[in-house]
Amino acid sequence: MLKLLLPDYLVEYFDVLKVEKKEEELHLFFEEKNQLPLEFKNVKHSSKGFFDEIIIQDFPIRGQHAFLHIKRRRWLNHQNGKVEFRNWSLISKGTRITAEFASFLKEIGRI
Repeated sequence: MLKLLLPDYLVEYFDVLKVEKKEEELHLFFEEKNQLPLEFKNVKHSSKGFFDEIIIQDFPIRGQHAFLHIKRRRWLNHQNGKVEFRNWSLISKGTRITAEFASFLKEIGRI
């Protein structure tokens, strides 16, 4: 059902952990899937947890204020020892994520 209400990129790249209803608010909790981004495919990486959760207020759903709680994954590059994460601007160019969402993530300094 959430696939009908949410942007494609949330359904494709994130798992829904839970949904909570608090008075007139709807809180949806997402965690980025443990799927290595294509841009990392040539080097061994392993999942190294998540960035801090961000909360985005989205369009109301059936009269409820909607808040998206999003946890983005990070990976350790075994070749150079650096922590890396999905490049959302690449996803935006491929139309898997809206340009507005990519701009939002850039603006809050998350990508």
